[in-house]
Amino acid sequence: MSVRVRFAPSPTGFLHIGSLRTALYNYLFAKHHGGTCILRIEDTDRTRFVEGAIEEQISSLAWAGVTFDEGPHVGGNHGPYTQSERFDLYREYGMKLVGNGTAYYAFDTSEELDAMRLRQQNAGIAPKYDRSSMRNQYTLGELETARLLEEGAMHVIRLKVPLQQDIRFNDLIRGEVVVNGREIDDQILLKSDGFPTYHLANVVDDHLMEITHVIRAEEWLPSTPKHIILYQAFGWEPPKFAHVPLLLNPDRSKMSKRHGDVMVRDFAAKGFFPEALVNFVALCGWNPGTDNEFFSMQELIDSFGLDRVNKAGAVFDYQKLNWMNGEYLKKRNVHDLARELHPKLLERGYPYVSESYVADVIELVRERVAFLADISEFADYLFGDTLAPLTPEAQEVLAKVPTLKTAIETFKTGLSLETLASQDAFKGLAQSAADAAGVKQGALMKPLRLVLTHREVGADLFRTLQLIGVERCVQRFDAFLAG
Repeated sequence: MSVRVRFAPSPTGFLHIGSLRTALYNYLFAKHHGGTCILRIEDTDRTRFVEGAIEEQISSLAWAGVTFDEGPHVGGNHGPYTQSERFDLYREYGMKLVGNGTAYYAFDTSEELDAMRLRQQNAGIAPKYDRSSMRNQYTLGELETARLLEEGAMHVIRLKVPLQQDIRFNDLIRGEVVVNGREIDDQILLKSDGFPTYHLANVVDDHLMEITHVIRAEEWLPSTPKHIILYQAFGWEPPKFAHVPLLLNPDRSKMSKRHGDVMVRDFAAKGFFPEALVNFVALCGWNPGTDNEFFSMQELIDSFGLDRVNKAGAVFDYQKLNWMNGEYLKKRNVHDLARELHPKLLERGYPYVSESYVADVIELVRERVAFLADISEFADYLFGDTLAPLTPEAQEVLAKVPTLKTAIETFKTGLSLETLASQDAFKGLAQSAADAAGVKQGALMKPLRLVLTHREVGADLFRTLQLIGVERCVQRFDAFLAG
């Protein structure tokens, strides 16, 4: 049987970075094995529905390069991949379990359930449904159960967990998992309004869609024994399970906004390249077995395997992600980057922003920034003539060379297209200026940069002067000398 996996988001919010990784691992696994990756919308919990959430999640996944072979919005096909359109089906399968004795009716009110939990809490018992003492078909008897159903009494359908049985399954990441039936709750399968719970709908859909591998987050691991029981109750062969580790904050807590961005749309808005984010996220929990840290999507597909996914939680290192984005910035085609940045510079009113000039600036400074958008701030002195005010620290640097104006006068006088035509001519001019001021050439470079850019750090000074040009350099020298 060919590999079939699914990513099954709920419309309860925008796409979390952890969900992107889960979707990515499903996608990579399917493509590695020549299989099928399905998108399924699990929207049975209507109380938490967020308008537009699914559209945003699909859009964010597409931005990251994760696409699907089947599912909503794939060729306009909306079914059978949206659970809210399949409620009758889930009820049918839920009733089959009642019929074969693996599920049962329960008539408890919310007040009765609260009282049960309070009794268990006071007794130091982990809360779970007490089948032997509550109002269900086993304690009420068949006649009373039939009467209540005939009267239309509110009820749910619960899974009948085999209490004396060990539930076993092999997780492809964590190995054999064994849970005793006494530790598992008699999960509600069909709620009093007839809506299915996640557990029933999930199992039914995975079976009917012929899912071979369920790759999902570690937080679903405690639910898996219930799902194994459901597969056994239906007489179905379960898929193989793989529970990927959680993404953690630097302090090893579960990822939250307190430590930084967590939604994919936030990373896109900040200027991360999708290739960089996907590359980084893939390595959060997966070890490729090599020292290589940079992978294209096709290289990830070729290399990916669940056998190299770690059990332990993966720390999400924001600083390393920034670094990786900077590395992708260095590799991007400079003209493509210029076409992206050019209109934003025009919007800011910069005068020196022809597309070819922007490409030259990007080529010069991109080694020193992590984001394309940072270039407009880092190199503002190359796009316009309104320079940032000198900081007190910068003014101290200038004051350390009392003869700086003499040096600048000499440099300005000798500055020409010829002296900016070669590195050697530039160095010769700088040496002449240093000699006139009575300082070493090295002591002149930082003050010279400050006079021309009002920045203490920047890219290669010779190339910076070439881009500023003779006329603009002279204007900035004059402004300094007049000060």
